[in-house]
Amino acid sequence: MIDYLLALATVTLAWWISTGLVLLLNRLGSQWQRGSMLAVSVLVILSLMYLPGRSEDRSAAGALLGFGQGLVVWAWLEMTYLMGVITGPRKTACPSQASTLQRFWLGLQTSLYHEISVITMVAVVVFVAGDGPNQVAAATCVSLWLMRWSAKLNLFLGVRNYNSDWFPDHLKYLDSYTRRASMNWLFPVSVTMGTAVAALLLVQAMATVDPFLRSANLLVSALLSLAVLEHWFLMYPFGESVLWRWALTASPEAANSADESDTGNVHTLRVPKHP
Repeated sequence: MIDYLLALATVTLAWWISTGLVLLLNRLGSQWQRGSMLAVSVLVILSLMYLPGRSEDRSAAGALLGFGQGLVVWAWLEMTYLMGVITGPRKTACPSQASTLQRFWLGLQTSLYHEISVITMVAVVVFVAGDGPNQVAAATCVSLWLMRWSAKLNLFLGVRNYNSDWFPDHLKYLDSYTRRASMNWLFPVSVTMGTAVAALLLVQAMATVDPFLRSANLLVSALLSLAVLEHWFLMYPFGESVLWRWALTASPEAANSADESDTGNVHTLRVPKHP
């Protein structure tokens, strides 16, 4: 159990810091965004270059590094969307009279290019990793991809606790494609399946004495556990916005100084009004 708690702590820290950094950078000026996008793009290239060798590394450290490589790829994908680099052909709000099917189709168009880039990048990671014994990077990307789709479908069907204030101004129109509801049919399926897979990986980790298999299963299990927790955040107010208040209350002066040469406008950062 100590090993699981250590893995959970490691994954939680990585999740907390990476999420906060993406939120923070997205609220700073364009120079910060361009610089961070370039830096993370370089990290993604390096991660993919070293991934074939990492896939042959059957050590506990190799499992942790593979997890880090997968997380870097995913952070890049999130940044490309939130910063508006890769989104979709539609950039306007959903018509109020749109049917459910129309809302789904129009909503898909808002992120179509990004969905294609996600599928492509995940496929690249799986391909580059090959058939080596260390598949933690691929498992990390696939897990995040599937749980992201699950979360987006839950938002489409209706959730109780959704904070649209986290969207940057240029993506505010996405709120019109979501629905508020006390429950939807997919939510119990999502959390049950996610919990079941996380529990299965935990059982497999506890049943082996192989350091690599133990670390690999624990890391992916912890990651899925956090993804399930994020699903619960969509339905019940836990006050989770406090976790990233340091990112959501970034100094306006920092954003202003980065954007002054481009626009000369004051960039106001807002804290979510409710969790």
